[in-house]
This record gives sequence, structure tokens and C-alpha cells, in this order.
Amino acid sequence: MVSELLCLQHPCSLLNKPSTFYTPHKHNDRHGSAMTFKVWCSATTQNSQLTINRRSANFQPTTWNYDTLQSLTNAQLDEEYESRGKKLEEKVRGMLNNEKTELLSILELIDDIQRLGLGYRFKKDTKKALDRIDMSWDDNVKEENRLHATALRFRLFRQHGYNISQDVFKTFVDHEGNYMPCFKKDVKGLISLYEASYLAFEGEYLLEDAQKFAKTHLIELKTNTDPVTSELITQTLGLPLQRKIERLEARCYIESYSKRYDANYLLVELSQLDFNRVQSIYQKDAKDMTRWWKEVDLASKLTFARDRLMECYFWAVGMAPEPQFRNCRKVVTKMFAFVTTIDDIYDVYGTLDELELFTKAVERWDLNCVNELPDYMKLCFLALYNSVNEMGYETLKEYGVNSIPYLTKAWADLCKAFLQEAKWIYNKYTPTFEEYLDNAWRSSSGPLLLVHSYFSLNKSITKEGLDYLEKYHNLLRWPSIIFRLCNDLSTSKDELERGETASSILCYMKETGASEELACEEIWKLIDKTWREMNKDATDKPPLPEAFVETAINLARISHCQYQHGDGHGAPDGTAKNRVLSIIINPISVLKPKVASQ
Repeated sequence: MVSELLCLQHPCSLLNKPSTFYTPHKHNDRHGSAMTFKVWCSATTQNSQLTINRRSANFQPTTWNYDTLQSLTNAQLDEEYESRGKKLEEKVRGMLNNEKTELLSILELIDDIQRLGLGYRFKKDTKKALDRIDMSWDDNVKEENRLHATALRFRLFRQHGYNISQDVFKTFVDHEGNYMPCFKKDVKGLISLYEASYLAFEGEYLLEDAQKFAKTHLIELKTNTDPVTSELITQTLGLPLQRKIERLEARCYIESYSKRYDANYLLVELSQLDFNRVQSIYQKDAKDMTRWWKEVDLASKLTFARDRLMECYFWAVGMAPEPQFRNCRKVVTKMFAFVTTIDDIYDVYGTLDELELFTKAVERWDLNCVNELPDYMKLCFLALYNSVNEMGYETLKEYGVNSIPYLTKAWADLCKAFLQEAKWIYNKYTPTFEEYLDNAWRSSSGPLLLVHSYFSLNKSITKEGLDYLEKYHNLLRWPSIIFRLCNDLSTSKDELERGETASSILCYMKETGASEELACEEIWKLIDKTWREMNKDATDKPPLPEAFVETAINLARISHCQYQHGDGHGAPDGTAKNRVLSIIINPISVLKPKVASQ
């Protein structure tokens, strides 16, 4: 269906090609892509004799070869490995359900299972074990483990939606509310306290103080301890567990855990086998998606736009990493590929008149609008129209729910937000910080990706859930704000250099007179506050499936990952490519750890 509707003449063949000149200019688009120059082409379209000056950009080409991706295969996966994995899983399940094991050991086992990427295998057993701990916990642990045990229990309980108060930490503060100095050299306890503090709700000042206390003393200990502990502290302070994507953490933790003197060999072997098994599923997904993208063929037709299919798929893995969520990963990949292309239309290539036409076409969602669009927009609109309608058909067929009104509303809202930003740039207008943010969380594309995720994850679609989606309630809003702010922080320097009119950094600086450094600090504070709000709403039992709530939180996590060291989506460097390689391409060698427990 898509290929039939895309048999339109490539717009570039309709252009006269007079003079082209290059203006050196560093530019970053809405999703942060570095452009090494702007190109202004004088062009006459088929439908008009008017000359249009268009911007284009020398985007770096995709670094992923189609044939190489199609040849991917995980040689370490066979029936023998599958059988071994199932046997190991049952042994680990027995460890989790052993009621004779001390409670702290069970908590540490649950934490290891999660960090090794095995949590999805043991959800029911983990819930059962945490229920048991919830009923019988008495804080009767050794003094040297007290802070670690309390903080670990708090973090795991919050992660799994249990009602646990910050008051559990009152026993570690003095009568003035300060954390006691006797804990300042407890590395294990401080690390656990630091990680627990990132599960705080807004207004939980005891946990905010805990984070400052733990961070201060971990920094001091980092320079006065052995290299192994120093590296552990560095990793902890880099990005907290609550903000890391699951599969990247799993790969790193498998490698570090397997070297520990107290490593449990059952967990090491199972995690290695499981990582490769899940990776083989990702590879099949990636093959499917690259074939789909090649068939749609927008990358070769709309050459001004970025070709970032694999980066879009990596984003989808970050949002829905569990192997059973293949459909969600494919939907997110497709939609984010369209977002990336359409973003470049609004940000780079389209004239303001054309952008208004495209926005109107998406709002009306009517094929009759196609004839009003310039040729290059026809290609994009028809590809989007077919793909979204196909998703709507599948949802209707499987669940009896018409999702198309919700999907198309999300696209219309995104395009309106894109158009607003284009108008700001055209009019050289700098909005207030509040005005900017009210539009920018929508233009991040976060709400759109989550709306599509809901229908691709969910077998029990409810009226309450649909109302939540349509009104973009908090669990769509919070991760989208984080998405936008992480993106802005990664590109603020280039925006300042070229005099952009709208980003969170620039708007804050103009409104308050703050320096760039101070503005960035305030944006980080806002990200932290938004996380606290999201932590609270995630545990308040919203009318949404657990898988969707986790996917929403994962949107914030993948935003941190992709923008932590620059723009991993629009202008991926070697670090960004290595992340893709480590999760999707390169398997783990299944080797015994140096020392293993029985």
C-alpha cells in the first residue's frame, strides 16, 4: 500500500538549479543535529513560478550499512543455550523463593537480578519476595550494613510501587536533622543512600539532604580509596540507576559483576545467555525496520533530512526493552523516523507557507489535502498517513478499539508545536521561559511516542486510559519535559553561537539576565524536580498499565542516555555508535567469572 502511494516524482527532479552558495554556519535542529553549513538553493517548483530560497544542510550520512544489518546473526544462540537458560532460571527462582535466606540477601539478589537485565523473567517471584520482606522487616541487621540495607529496601520498594516513607531514614539523622558523621566513610551505605535519593518525591527534603550528604562524602572518598572502589564511586556519580536505560546498564553490570569475588555463577551465566537471547530478538527487529525504511524510501527522496533509522530503533529499545514488546519497539521506531524527517521539514527545508499547509493537512487527516502540498511534502504525508492508518487498523482488528483519532490528534499537536517554533524563528521572537516550555514539551515528540506506545503495548484499553492519553496527563508530560530539557542542554552552546531565539537556556537567560552557566544549572534543577514529580505520579496508581508507566519513565531515561555526551540521535559520534553496538550488534562471550560462588 505504501509503495503504491509513493510513486510520485521526486521533487528534486522538478527543480531548476541556478546558483547555489554555501554560508559557513553551525546549526543544531530541534533534536540537536549538527549541520556544518547552510545551503540556500534558488528553486522554481512545478506548481509555481515563484523562486523559493530554501535552507538545507550537510547532515552526516547514516553510518549503518543496510546489507551488513541484514546479515546480522547471533551465533551463540541455539537450542542448547535455550535449554541451559531455562534450567538456570529455575535455580535462581528457587533462590528468590527461599524463605530461610536472610532478608538483606534477598534484597541484594533482587537488585542484582534487575541490574543484570533479568528482572522481566522474575516479576512474580520478585513481587512475592518483596511482599514477604514488607511483612517481616524489622531493621535487625548488622550495624555496618544498616544504612545500606535501609536505603536498598527503600529504593526497591519505591521502584516496585510500594508505599514506603522517607521517614525510614530518620534514624540516621541527629536532632538537628543532619545525617550523622559516623556514616561518612561507609562507602556501601553511601552509594545505596545516593541511589535511593533519586526515588524521592517532590517535597521529601530528608531525601534531598541524603543526596547532598552522600554525594559530598563519596567525592571525598573517591580520592582516598583503592582503584576498584574509586571506579565504583565514579560510575555511581555519573548517572544514577533510576536514570539509566536497562540494557546498557545490564551490559555494563554483567561485565563488572562477573569479576567480583562474591559473584554468583548462576546469575553470571544466566545473564550472559539472556543478554544474547534478547539481543537476537533486537537484531530481528532491526532487520525488519531497516527493510521497512528502505521500502518507504523517504531517506533517498528527501535528501535534506537526516537518515537515522538505527538511532530511532535504539531509542525504541530504550523505551521498551523487554523482549516481548517487539510490536511497541517497531511502532516507536517508525514514528520516531517520521518525527525526525518531519522535524527537518519544519526546521530546515520548508517555507512558512508550506509548513502551515502541512500542519493543516495533518490536522484534517484527509487525502484530499495532498494536492495542496508541494511534492516533497506529498511523499512524507502519504507515507505517514498509510503507516498510522495501518497501526489503527491493527488495533481495531485485535482489540476492537479505534485508535486513529488519538494517533492523529497526537500528530496534529506535534505539527502545531513545530509550526509555533518555526514562527518564533521567522519573526525573531524569543518567548518567555514558561511560554517556551509549554510548547516545547509537545514539540519534543514525547507525547506522540507515548500515545502510540499505549496502543502497541496494551491489551486492556480502557476509557480512563484513553482520557489520560487525550489530555496528556502527567505521565506523558513529565518525561517529555525531561526529553526536551536534556536535548536543550546538549545543544545550548551552538544555539548561543548562532543567535537562536528559542530554547530553554536562551529563554531563561533573556528573561532573568542569568549567565549561560547559571541557566544550565537551573535547567538541571528543573530536570531533578520533574523526576521527583514523575516518581510520585508513577506510584499513585494511574489508570494505565504497568508496562506503559515503565515505558513513560524509560522515555526520560533514554533522553538522558542519548544527550548525556552530546547529540546521540541527530549527530551520533563514536560513543553513540558504540552504545548501539553493545546492545544490538555485539554479543557477550559466555565465559566463567574469575571467582564464582556455589
